[in-house]
Amino acid sequence: MPDTFDFYWQPPKPVYDPAKAKQLLAEAGHPNGFDAGEFYCDASYSNLGEAIVNNLREVGIRIRLQPFERAAFFKGYSEKKYKNLIQGGSGAFGNAATRLEALAVKGGTYAYGSYPELDELFKQQGAELDQKKRAAILEKMQQIVHERTMYAPIWQLAFINGHGPRVGESGFGLIPGFAYTGPYEDITLKAG
Repeated sequence: MPDTFDFYWQPPKPVYDPAKAKQLLAEAGHPNGFDAGEFYCDASYSNLGEAIVNNLREVGIRIRLQPFERAAFFKGYSEKKYKNLIQGGSGAFGNAATRLEALAVKGGTYAYGSYPELDELFKQQGAELDQKKRAAILEKMQQIVHERTMYAPIWQLAFINGHGPRVGESGFGLIPGFAYTGPYEDITLKAG
């Protein structure tokens, strides 16, 4: 079975630098910040949304948190009803191509727009039989998404987890790059 995250390109680590953000806002003509409208999120992650709203306000970007029940959020997200900022992410199975198709390619479930260059590269990678050439195309696509800030890394998924002498196989790291513990069938506890 292929790795869940085949063709994943590791972007540079984001840097939290409120002073630099304020400087960039001033250089862009917003020395006092601006009103960014609503920040839409899945209510099950609204605690993260609150932290993000606070961080944005710290640099002068005023925004209002708009949490929705999970099913309603994803319905509105896929129907492209939200404007301004959306706290989205994907835990979908597949690889880089699967995620790019949903999030960055014309007609994608959660793609609010695209670039003709990305759409063409997506077609090329889908027809490419040479795995190294396909990997290079998908890497280029991910770099374009990063460089054009189609998605901004405004939070990192992290969980509070326990460990101890009874933990056998924890499930962390069994699927490379997977933020959760899994597969659940492999998680074990030692006899007490």
